[in-house]
This record gives sequence, C-alpha cells and structure tokens, in this order.
Amino acid sequence: MMGCRQHISLARDLDIVMVNGLTPWGNNQLVPLGPLRQPLSALRRVDIVVIHHADLVSEDNLVDLTLRIQEIKNGLPVFFSRMFPTHFLAVHDFHTKIPLSAVERRVLLCVSAIGSPNSFVNCVEKLGPLHVDQLHFSDHHMFRFKDIGEMKRRLVKLQDRFGSSPIIVTTEKDYDRDHEVLLQLRPFEVLVLCSELQLVPRSQSSETSFKKLLKQLLDRSLGTPAQVKWSYSASD
Repeated sequence: MMGCRQHISLARDLDIVMVNGLTPWGNNQLVPLGPLRQPLSALRRVDIVVIHHADLVSEDNLVDLTLRIQEIKNGLPVFFSRMFPTHFLAVHDFHTKIPLSAVERRVLLCVSAIGSPNSFVNCVEKLGPLHVDQLHFSDHHMFRFKDIGEMKRRLVKLQDRFGSSPIIVTTEKDYDRDHEVLLQLRPFEVLVLCSELQLVPRSQSSETSFKKLLKQLLDRSLGTPAQVKWSYSASD
C-alpha cells in the first residue's frame, strides 16, 4: 500500500489508500520485512481505496483484489487508476515538450529507481520502440557516477548491436531525485517520460462518481459544503 509513513500524526478529514494492483500486499510483511506500512486490518478505518495500475492487471485479479478489500471492510468504495503517458521532456532542455512518437522504432534503455519498474517499462513498450532494454535500481536509489558508468556501458552495447544511438528513458520521479547526474550521460539522449494519473471507468466506478463521493465525505466531515480543487498525483 502506498502512503506516507508519518500520516498517522497528520490532521486529516478522510483517508484514501492507493494500492498497487500489480503487487498489492507484497509478501504481506510490514516494513522493514516487507512493503506494508500498516497491517491490512487498517483498511477498516479508510474511506476510499484506489487500485493503481488497473490497466495492467487482469480482470480476474481485479475482481479478487476488490473482494479481498471489501472482506476487510464491507461496502468500502473501490476505484481504479492508471498512469497515462502524455509527452517526454529532455534532461538537457526541460522546457520543450517532446511527442511520444519520438521513440517509435528507436532503441531504448529504460532506467529507473522506483517501486514498480515493470509498469514503467510496460508503458514505454506500448509507444512502439524497436527494442527496449532495462536497468533498474532499488526504490529511492540516488544515481551515482558508477551507475552512470554502467548505463553508458549498456548504451554502447546497444549501439554496437543495433547500429544506431540508443535513447535512455527515465521517470519524472528519477529526474526529480537528481537530474544533474543524468546530464553526465551525454552525448546520449536522455528523455523523461511524463504521465498523468487517470481514474479508470469500471463498473460503478468513474471519475465523476469519485468526485461526487469525495465531496459528500468532505461535506460530512467538515459539517459544511466543501470547496474542492481536483489534483491527482502518484509516485509510480
């Protein structure tokens, strides 16, 4: 489950939990033995669950996951989301949007240090590249110069194999963590895949019903009609 470790100490009006649909519970162990920040029983006090990467999960698994969540808290509203790619930005020029078509028929090396690298690679593969190689590090890893050396070695091998200059593709999260070190990959091109979080319509769940429910819950919690500004974000 995704969330802030310190959130218990924060004042809040409602709880929304985002569950990674690809690896919802990991090994069912709490940090540091596993990925769970709290036991599954903590879902009893949340107001809404959002299953993320729903577009990458089979229908059967989505049904099973939804049932498992609602076994813990009967009637708990469940919504579904995905990351939708919008454009690229170049590390050396972060002001110009580059169309997704820029990687069509190109050789790519996907580099990331995020919790769900497979979802990132899956998204890139749908953009029509000629070949996708991948190099992943542990979540929150800070790229170091020795990592840059490993990336360059992989890039040179790809260039020798395919006879064209490969492109590195990384995530916004990795860029934000330390973009300066990525400049050391020149002369190779480094693109940052930019995406937006979208709620996926499914059964009774939609963006409209999510907004309606959220406002109802806030109105009830605050005791007055809430003024809601909509902004979605997700870490990976």
